[in-house]
Amino acid sequence: MNSDLTAGARPGRARRMIYWAPVAAAIAIGTLFAWGFTRDPRTLPSALIHKPVPSFDLPPVKGRTLGLSTRNLRGEVSLVNVFASWCVECRIEHPLVMQLKARGVTVHGLNYKDRPDDAARWLDKLGDPYVRTGDDAKGRVAIDWGVYGVPETFVVTRDGLIAYKHVGPLSQEILDKTIVPLVARLKAARARTSSATPIGASPAANQN
Repeated sequence: MNSDLTAGARPGRARRMIYWAPVAAAIAIGTLFAWGFTRDPRTLPSALIHKPVPSFDLPPVKGRTLGLSTRNLRGEVSLVNVFASWCVECRIEHPLVMQLKARGVTVHGLNYKDRPDDAARWLDKLGDPYVRTGDDAKGRVAIDWGVYGVPETFVVTRDGLIAYKHVGPLSQEILDKTIVPLVARLKAARARTSSATPIGASPAANQN
């Protein structure tokens, strides 16, 4: 008799499990989405920090003569700004990118999934702060850079390593407290290294 009661209870438990399984799954998914929406994308770490920039070679944006490639990001401290003419936040931050140019910071542009005529018209109208501008029409290079969306800005050392990533539009505070000081430190560190006595050389040899 006991075995009959146990057997009769099993279908009930099975039905309850079938009922509650989708509910539990929905709760788990909802919790995950809620956690995601509370995360500030600007705080998300980049797996590329302190690593070499991805290998790429892009043609110039229409109306420009200089494209952008991996080899162009070696030799000096620079910024790579990911932008698009259709991006509202890119338009908001653009005066600050122009300001970076005016402050002597080398800025390169990575034009993301844009129409050639739109990108050219956008730069002609708002001003072109970029030394080089790569046309990433299909967005594949941006994926290699780990871009979440536009705009994004990267600081690159003169050795071609990614030192910093900012997700979202730049602000005056970010420029003054983070990016410009970081660029200055990276330049100063390189200057100190260049002026140091070479390994194996004597101070006397350095003075001659």
